[in-house]
Amino acid sequence: MNDDIQPDGSAEHEYEHGALGDAEYAEFMELAAEEGFDIEDVEGAIEAAGHGPLPVLAVVGRPNVGKSTLVNRMIGRREAVVEDRPGVTRDRVTYEAEWAGRRFKVVDTGGWEQDVLGIDASVAAQAEYAIEAADAVVFVVDAKVGATDTDEAVVRLLRKAGKPVVLCANKVDGPSGEADAAYLWNLGLGEPHPVSALHGRGTGDMLDAVLEVLPDAPEQSFGTAIGGPRRIALIGRPNVGKSSLLNKVAGEERVVVNELAGTTRDPVDEIIELGGKTWKFVDTAGIRKRVHLQQGADYYASLRTAAAVEKAEVAVILLDASENISVQDQRIVTMAVEAGRAIVLAFNKWDTLDEERRYYLEREIETELGQVAWAPRVNVSARTGRHMEKLVPAIETALAGWETRVPTGRLNAFLGELVSAHPHPIRGGKQPRILFGTQAGTKPPRFVLFASGFIEAGYRRFIERRLREEFGFEGTPIHISVRVREKRGAKKK
Repeated sequence: MNDDIQPDGSAEHEYEHGALGDAEYAEFMELAAEEGFDIEDVEGAIEAAGHGPLPVLAVVGRPNVGKSTLVNRMIGRREAVVEDRPGVTRDRVTYEAEWAGRRFKVVDTGGWEQDVLGIDASVAAQAEYAIEAADAVVFVVDAKVGATDTDEAVVRLLRKAGKPVVLCANKVDGPSGEADAAYLWNLGLGEPHPVSALHGRGTGDMLDAVLEVLPDAPEQSFGTAIGGPRRIALIGRPNVGKSSLLNKVAGEERVVVNELAGTTRDPVDEIIELGGKTWKFVDTAGIRKRVHLQQGADYYASLRTAAAVEKAEVAVILLDASENISVQDQRIVTMAVEAGRAIVLAFNKWDTLDEERRYYLEREIETELGQVAWAPRVNVSARTGRHMEKLVPAIETALAGWETRVPTGRLNAFLGELVSAHPHPIRGGKQPRILFGTQAGTKPPRFVLFASGFIEAGYRRFIERRLREEFGFEGTPIHISVRVREKRGAKKK
């Protein structure tokens, strides 16, 4: 197997210079030097923007052991919801973190406890969903309480999964607590790392251990074999018809379909022939709901969706056209965008709409889904099979945009014309300018722009809009980062 060749045919230097070839990189660095940029800063900016999919770290453990507090410590900000009771739901379950110059994603499994299922079952369900998408795992145990039966159950799950594990003995606030942490050697997961997530004690050493087991890039690369099937994640809130759609495109009953929301419990990977090509579809319907545990089930569904999206190349987001676009729909769209996946919007149950509903739906799409106005849209019926033939062209369009690369020379010619015709507004008597830029990566397209001063968010959105108008990028999010030139003569201390 030749590890130097990627599915799109690019060579190994993509890892060194982002998406830039050696000659293009050398020319670009010469331009950066002429404009007065620090070469190390430019190299760092390209490296940061040119990364492929980030490795994923799952944080698992039973409720109230301090997982969300530890996640907040890892990401350096209070973002995961923390309360002194189990089962606090939140909108997001994945975050981006950085330690010792390396970036990775953190999946927070929170602490939702479903009494009706039993604590062992609920913790195992969370861990299973998170571990599925993870490259490594941090297993958090309360050192003051010691290993419980639930902890033992999670250990068995971790051994079965075969992923690298770092054992975190939390709530060790001082030297006296380290003896309690030592007892966790009995779990058979190696050295317990004594940590106080609340105060930060020991977290640096634990993160050093995480970096030792976390791969520089995920083991799964897109299109593991050249010409292999592309991965399509079917995502959406429960009962929008994901399983029905999968059955329809497969041409047979592959997945149980029921009017009760969330009858799919385990993700189902299906190799399907569609439009003359082979695709791998993942059905990600939410787990079975119980009325009094509605929030917990939604939280599980979020974990499952995040796991599927992390492994996919394209997210086909299914929405129920007969109902109003919900906050949950918007959250799922945001999750796919933040994961950097190609996106197709599929509006199901289109055959049930009357003219009035179609009119109001168009208005809803404009207002509620404006952030993904660039995504291909198909109107389908999973029940009748209507317009299923439009699904493959939409997926192919999104993939093409996701993999599009603009040569640096052409990009800078475009930026030069754009800045001349539409300069940045003057702020504080100064007018910052975009000096030059490059596309440092694809899947999704990632640009680094170098400027003479701070570029406002509104102008960045304007640049993104014009990039789409000029180069397409249909069906893909675009990441734009801006580096500002330090004042000439300023030296780093």
